[in-house]
This record gives sequence, C-alpha cells and structure tokens, in this order.
Amino acid sequence: MLETLFGAHPLVGAVAVVHGGALVLSAPGSILRRGALVRAGLSLLIAAFALNTWIIADRWMEAGRPPFKTLFETMLFYPWCVALVTLVLIGLHGLRALVPFASAISVIGLVYALYRPDAELVNLPPALQSAWFVPHVVTYFISYAGLFLSGALAALALALPRLGSYSAGAVRAGLDFERHAHNAAVFGLITLTLGLLMGGVWAKFAWGDYWSWDPKENWALVSWLAYMTTIHLRLLEGWRGRRAMWMLLLSFGAVVFTYLGMNLLPTAEGSLHVYQ
Repeated sequence: MLETLFGAHPLVGAVAVVHGGALVLSAPGSILRRGALVRAGLSLLIAAFALNTWIIADRWMEAGRPPFKTLFETMLFYPWCVALVTLVLIGLHGLRALVPFASAISVIGLVYALYRPDAELVNLPPALQSAWFVPHVVTYFISYAGLFLSGALAALALALPRLGSYSAGAVRAGLDFERHAHNAAVFGLITLTLGLLMGGVWAKFAWGDYWSWDPKENWALVSWLAYMTTIHLRLLEGWRGRRAMWMLLLSFGAVVFTYLGMNLLPTAEGSLHVYQ
C-alpha cells in the first residue's frame, strides 16, 4: 500500500513521513509537557517545510508555471502554508502546541495528494495566465492556513480547562489560547478579504465582471461572512469564551467546504474555480 502511494512521488511521501514523525513526537510531548519531544517535533516540522519548499520549486520549474492549478498541487501547497504560518506564530508567540496540529493536517493533505496524484502536468488555460494568479492563490491559502490554526487554538482553548480540571493554570492557558485564536482569525479574515478583492479585480480583467455568482465564489463569500459574523459577535456581551471558540470551529467548516466540499455539489461542474 505504501509502495503504491509513494512510488510516483517519493519526495512527497518523504514529506508526509517527516510530518508524521513531527506529529508522533510533538503530540505526546505537548500532552506530557516534555520540552525535548516538542523541540524534536518542531525540528522535524522545519525539515518538512524545507523539503516541501524544494518540491514546490522543482514542480514549478518542471511545469514552467506556478504549481497551483490542480487539487494535487494545492494539496502540496497547503501543508507548506500551514507550516509557514505555524513557524511564524511560534517565532512571535511561542505557540509550540500548534506543531502536532500542523503536522496532522499536513499528513492528511499529503496522503490524499498521493492517493489522487496528477496523471500529467496540466497547462494553464488563458484565463489563469494572469499576473493575479499567484498573489490571489497564495493569499487565499495563507488565509486558509491561518484560519485552520485559529480553529486549532480554539480547540485547545475549549479542551485545556477541562483537561486541567479547571485549575488556575489551565484556565489561564485556555484564556491565552482564546486570545491567540481570535488574533489568528483576524489575520485569516484580513488575508481572506485581500484574496476576495484580488479575485474580483482579476475577474473583471478576465471575464468583464467583478462577480459572476459562480458556486465557488458564493461559498467563498459564505466563509467570509461566517468569520465577519464570528469576530463581530465577540464584541457583544456573552459572545466571548467558549461560545466564541465554537463559532470559530463552525466557521472553519465553511472554509473546508469551500475548498473541498464544492466537488459534491451538482453545480460544481459549471464552476471555473473547483480544483480538478
């Protein structure tokens, strides 16, 4: 089974294995508070990020175009974005508890990519041969990474006080994760907004309209509205704490459906944005 999965793309399989090692080390390290295990997991995350960078650069040169066209290619790029944003958050705020979450989602994405690899390199259609293509896609996937990590922090904020039997230290840590979850959601919403705006400008140049009510566009708008609602509800009394964290998790569900669930809709066949 592993030979079948890794045979066509052994380097992608290697990245998945390194991420798996990071997960195996960092998850128990975080739970048991073993700093050495967490640091080892972080080192493997950095190694996986470097190898993933090499794979993306190599495919870019081989294809002669940005490797963001197909589902397989985006499944290679998304773990790179998650690792990048995770490393930034660790550098800025010391959030090493994110390492197992980043590695877990990366393993899932990479294994799925290996399960459904591209049969051949696909050329970009004329509409995608635009200067807006790279900034639009990169901004969107950085946003998706930030919003995933916001959801991971929200899950930690929900779980930690219960795991710690509501001890003072667990409650303080939970509140800290709540604050970081909100800040990561704000970052994700800002980049999501930039991605929407760039997509609109690109659509105007390519198709003559800023918005065509394409099914993928509609669900991108749903995701944006979900996070706008969540972040603004937090300003109201009674919408902080656990309720806000649950809202962040539900909002990320809209992102997942926008990215992957669109293929399940009958209208997806006519969409210009669904990854094949």
